Order: sequence, then C-alpha cells, then structure tokens
Amino acid sequence: MKKTTIPALFVLVLSVSLALVACGGNTQPAAPVSDGSEDLKIDFQLNTAAADPANNYFSFAGNIRYMAADKDQVDVTTGASKLRSTEVFQAYLYDVEGKPTLPSGLRGLFLFAVNPFDQIQIDNLQASKAADGTITVQYTHRGTAYRITTDKAGKLSFPNGSFEARTIGYIQGAGPQVISTDFASDATAATVDYAKVWDSSIAGGKNVAEGVDRKTGTIGRNLAAADSMYYFDGTLDVSLNGSILKIAGALTAVPRR
Repeated sequence: MKKTTIPALFVLVLSVSLALVACGGNTQPAAPVSDGSEDLKIDFQLNTAAADPANNYFSFAGNIRYMAADKDQVDVTTGASKLRSTEVFQAYLYDVEGKPTLPSGLRGLFLFAVNPFDQIQIDNLQASKAADGTITVQYTHRGTAYRITTDKAGKLSFPNGSFEARTIGYIQGAGPQVISTDFASDATAATVDYAKVWDSSIAGGKNVAEGVDRKTGTIGRNLAAADSMYYFDGTLDVSLNGSILKIAGALTAVPRR
C-alpha cells in the first residue's frame, strides 16, 4: 500500500475544504425576504374631532386562530371595546418571546377607535395633513409622546417607517398624566407642545417634576425589536379627510431566523 505523505495529505484536506465552501458548507444565512403574503389585514377609522362611536371602528385579521376583530367599536355603556381588540391585537404586536413586531405607538393609535372620545382629549391626539400630502399623527399616552408620519403619498412603510417616541412625563394609576414643563406649560397632556417634543435641542434626562424620580427621554424610533422572531413588512394606506382618519392595508410577517 502506497503511503500518503504529509504534503499530499495537506493538499487533500485543503481541496475538500474548498469544495465544501463552494457547495455552501460555510455560507451565511440568507437575509430575511418577504413573500408578499397578507398575514395581517388592517382597517381602521377614527373621527379625531368629535365623539362618533357609531362610525369609529378597528378591524384586523391574520394567521393566528381566533385573533381577529371585524369592526370592533367602543361599548358606550362600559367604555370597553366590544370585541376585546385591546387584548386580542397583542397577539400581533409581540412574538412568543414578548418582543415587539410592530411599533407600539401604532397599536395605541388603533385603540382610539374602540375607546370613548374623551381618550382622544386626555391623550391630546392631533392629526394633520401637510400641503405635500404628508400625514402626521401625534398623541401622548402614559407619559410617552408618539409621532407617526406617512410619506407624501400617505403611506406608512414597514419595518422602517417614520414611527417615533419620547418619554416626556409619567402617570400613576388612573392618572392624570404629569408632563414636564419643558413640553407642556401647565404640566398636563392637554397643553403638550409637539414642536418642543420633537425638538432634539431640548435635552432629555431631566426630572419630570421636582422631587419625582422620573426623567424625560430623548427622541427614539418606535419600531419592531431588532431581535424579534419576525417583523411585519409592507405598507398601509393612510387618509385624512377633514377629521376622519383612515388606515387600511395588509402586511407580511417576515421571519428573522
């Protein structure tokens, strides 16, 4: 039997290694790719200026069994959502590890449609449309301000659209919210100046109120968690006609791993 020399053995091992690499034996996992499926359908309507319980609604449906609502509305007697959207939609907001797959501020916006009108007033929700077609929605809930902005065509893009948040106050129990006077003249949500909220020159890290160990924050992006098991991809169409805000469309769940 012919002996294999050390140099020959080295060449053999190297050849096998190169062959494995060429065949994909050491390739990196492919980047997530959307397949375009409609994994979460959204239909939302809200009168931002007046109580309108008969016409405000929130509908959603996806691939999670029983986790859907068809035109959920507020129960004017109890003040709760008739079809429990407040709890049920959580199944789409978080993965099974509790990591966000959507902007939390978007869920908060959807829930205004299944709450009494005074929630809009309490959270100082404002919606506006610029001359270039851009639609901006802002509100402050439990001490955090949220801003959602479309492109000029009125579209919200996922996963990297314009969703922002900033801690500007706090709330204890049922409230009311206490807002830093950096952003509200009388420390209430009703007087929040959103131009100041989104002014990065106003520093965060300050106590919200004297003697209270709650601090303001800086402006941050309010998106799906970077390490969530999946995220939603696609666009939603937004319109604002007078005081009627509508959001509709379908999104695709894209696994990260």
